[in-house]
Amino acid sequence: MGAGSVRARYLVYFQYLGTDFNGVAAVRGVQRAVGVQNYLEEAAERLNSVVPVKFTISSRTDAGVHALSNAAHLDIQRRSDLPPFSPEVLTEALNTHLKHPAIRVLQAFRVPSHFHARHAAISRTYLYRLATGCPRPDRVPVFERNRCWALQAERLQFWSLEFESQSFLYKQVRRMTAVLVAVGLGALMPAQVKAILESQDPLGKHQSRVAPAHGLFLKSVLYEGLGPTSMQPPRMPSETQYRSHR
Repeated sequence: MGAGSVRARYLVYFQYLGTDFNGVAAVRGVQRAVGVQNYLEEAAERLNSVVPVKFTISSRTDAGVHALSNAAHLDIQRRSDLPPFSPEVLTEALNTHLKHPAIRVLQAFRVPSHFHARHAAISRTYLYRLATGCPRPDRVPVFERNRCWALQAERLQFWSLEFESQSFLYKQVRRMTAVLVAVGLGALMPAQVKAILESQDPLGKHQSRVAPAHGLFLKSVLYEGLGPTSMQPPRMPSETQYRSHR
């Protein structure tokens, strides 16, 4: 800690459309790829912290995956003559300096110095969105492109699958969704699903099916006694069923 500075730790909730990013984690070095964390930390540079601000992300998401509400903790050290930012001021300041329109800070909380956004999470909920009834993937409504997995069927209808756990294995939700879809399409039989489950294969060597990243959303990360309890996740456009015109 810098001499004469005061450190404050915050938990921030933020959302993003993952289409333009190489995942949520920062990409370091000279690569052209960029993560959501890069933009968050770039915005935090304008807060004039005594030491650089680093975001510790609660839940990593892959390239193309979205988040209705992810979380991270960060430390801000201000000079001793300046008080810590209030959570409201911090939220407004980060949003003011964010340079990508697909990222938004939702809310911030002051937390103890030992709080850890990843280790303290008691629940994570993912949402996977399916669209059935598209003759071709490019026929999905324009505002749903890159936000659902389009499957062929007779009539356009949207489905939401929710998965909740304290933690998940790598690509676990996308693999589970792919198996459910394969069963629904008749490409997998119950006996084959049983064999996949009994293989206890965390890396998916016996289950190569993986649903596309663009249909997956991190819906929420929960903490004991913390979190935006009064804030409801944004409603998805497809919660109203679309029907094709023939």
